Amino acid sequence: MNTFQSRLLLALFIFGLGQPVHAMMDHHGMIMDEKGMIMNANEDKLPRDCPKLAGNIDITIRAGHKQAAKFPGKMFAFDRQQWDVAPCSKINITFVNEDDIRHQLMIHGLPGYLYPDGMFHLELYGKGELKASLIVPSQKKTYLVHCELPQHMEKGMKAQLKVGGGDGDLPSIPGISKPVRADVYPVDWNAPSVALLLFCLLVGAVLPYFVLKIR
Repeated sequence: MNTFQSRLLLALFIFGLGQPVHAMMDHHGMIMDEKGMIMNANEDKLPRDCPKLAGNIDITIRAGHKQAAKFPGKMFAFDRQQWDVAPCSKINITFVNEDDIRHQLMIHGLPGYLYPDGMFHLELYGKGELKASLIVPSQKKTYLVHCELPQHMEKGMKAQLKVGGGDGDLPSIPGISKPVRADVYPVDWNAPSVALLLFCLLVGAVLPYFVLKIR
C-alpha cells in the first residue's frame, strides 16, 4: 500500500467517525442513532391477507416510572395497557420515554414475512421520543406489547394490542388480567416484628383516649 492509499483510507475512516450514528446504522430493517433504535418499521407493505389499507391510526405511548403509580407493587408501566385497532390498519406510533433509563416497546407475534422474527421494536436509551409505523394483518388477534429489558415487564411494563377485538386477554396485563403467579410478600414473624405489631396496636388503642382528653 502506497502513501496515497494510506492517506485515503485514513481520511475515509475519520470521515466515517464524524458522521451521525444513524447514518452509519441504517440497514437490515434497523435504524439506530445516539438516542435509540427502530427495528422492522413498515410504512407501506400490506400483509398478504389485506386487500387494502383500512386506515391510519395515530397512537402515543408513554413509558416510565410514574405511569406505574396506579398499580401497587409495580415499578414501570405504559400509560395505557390496551389498544384496539381495526384489521389491516396502519398504526403510527409515537413512543415517549419519560425516564432517564432505557425502555423498549416491542410487539410480538406479527407475520414473519413482513417483520423478521415476528417483531416490531422501538427503544430509547433515556428521555425522548421515537416515531415509527407498522401495518397489522386482518386476523383477529391479541398481540403482546412489552419492554424486554430485564425485569421491566415483570415490574409492570406490559400491555396488549387487540386487532379486530382480539382473541382474548393475555395474562398478567396490569389492571386487565390476573397474573399467572401473584406476588407474595411474606412477613417474618420473629420476636422484633411481633413486638412492633403489639406496640402499634397499643398506640392505636391509647392514642384516641389522649386526643379526646386534650379536647
